[in-house]
Amino acid sequence: MAQAVACPYNLYLEEQLPEKFAIFGVNRRAVELDEWRDHLLNGVDQFSRSGKTEPANWATFAQHLFLSQPGNFDETATYENLVKTLNEQEKTWGEKSIRLFYLSTPSNLVESIAHNLYQSRLTADSKRSRVVIEKPFGSDYNSACALNQVLLKTLDECQIYRIDHYLGKETVQNILAFRFANALFEPIWNRRYIDHVQITVAEQVGVEHRSGYYDQTGALRDMLQNHLLQLLCLIAMEPPVAFNADEIRARKVDVLRAIRPIPADSLQRYAARGQYGPGWLEGERLPGYRHEPEVNPDSITETFAALKLFVDNWRWQDVPFYLRTGKRLPEKISQAIIQFRPVPHQSFPPSANFDWQPNRLEIDIQPTRDRPALPAKQPGVTLRLSSQEMHFRYAETFNTALPEAYETLLLDTLRGDATLFMRSDQVECAWKVVTRCWICGARSPHPTSPTTPAAVGALKAQRR
Repeated sequence: MAQAVACPYNLYLEEQLPEKFAIFGVNRRAVELDEWRDHLLNGVDQFSRSGKTEPANWATFAQHLFLSQPGNFDETATYENLVKTLNEQEKTWGEKSIRLFYLSTPSNLVESIAHNLYQSRLTADSKRSRVVIEKPFGSDYNSACALNQVLLKTLDECQIYRIDHYLGKETVQNILAFRFANALFEPIWNRRYIDHVQITVAEQVGVEHRSGYYDQTGALRDMLQNHLLQLLCLIAMEPPVAFNADEIRARKVDVLRAIRPIPADSLQRYAARGQYGPGWLEGERLPGYRHEPEVNPDSITETFAALKLFVDNWRWQDVPFYLRTGKRLPEKISQAIIQFRPVPHQSFPPSANFDWQPNRLEIDIQPTRDRPALPAKQPGVTLRLSSQEMHFRYAETFNTALPEAYETLLLDTLRGDATLFMRSDQVECAWKVVTRCWICGARSPHPTSPTTPAAVGALKAQRR
């Protein structure tokens, strides 16, 4: 909660929040209001992109922070107290308000909280009440369907905001602008000109303090099912008729439904799983995954996952999409590479092509930049071609601090804009893509050290 408050604080400093707003915390244990506000202040000082708070700014912002009566999330009295608290606040304002319920809770409490919010009529007004749910949205296809059924018994789809911070990143959102507001690339954004697409989210860190959670989840379910498939959707989707939530999400669902199922008897040709073993990274000796605290020493949970997928439609037929993600890899990078086909006929002599490569477009989610690579003649009396990068960086071009992803998503929730949030059918389709891979590959982990050719090559392959 303390870290999460940094987002509304930044929005408050930039005057993005309405004049009348209040943030209420619901805790299981009793805590004094001043103690709670001090706890939030420490979190904001630590995590806010605006830096350490100015005392005057925080004092004003803190007047919008309140506590409801403590209680357990499965007790009716907790919600009765919350109803009373919110009604009193609206009476003070003299008007009805938008009510946003952010469930920063374990996933096993979501069903009980959603039911009790419904029973207490806190979510009765579908136009003014919204519920934000953090991932994971289930642990496989069946559990995701069951969770959706539970939520839709008490909430309308328009009230449910399944938040994935990756979709709030500026560079991810810029993929839509890059494609559909740009006459240069969209005409060649298809199977005739694109050879393949690579999507990589690599981390240098291990599981850190998330060992208990991660050992029950793995890379495929933690990262590939949501973050990487969402990037694939943005790259592969058809142009929307209008820039609105239902239209854009429908086009994403079209992509997920068009992904070719992986044959169970050929899984090894399309999917790979691995664990990081002990090794050296940047001069530091690191333990293997099975030696991390709270990890089962016989664990077969994958820390590296890779898929080769195909989107069976007119635009992308037989164009491979390579998705990979893992921990303890040589560098931290989040990137999509669109590799274009080579020219049909090479007119230049072999001596000119020493460093020539087909055109490619690199979209770096982190660091934030776009980099088209184009061949150019090297200066000199000898004809020689080399690939040169053009680049666009947010920080250099706009000279402004980028909002945190959660800031964008929180503001969209208050505005009722669900464009960057996942719809129920989108969640289910994404799980359907990866569930079979996870079940078929669950018994065949391939432990991999961060310094072995397999781990290093997974990243270096994108340079070719």
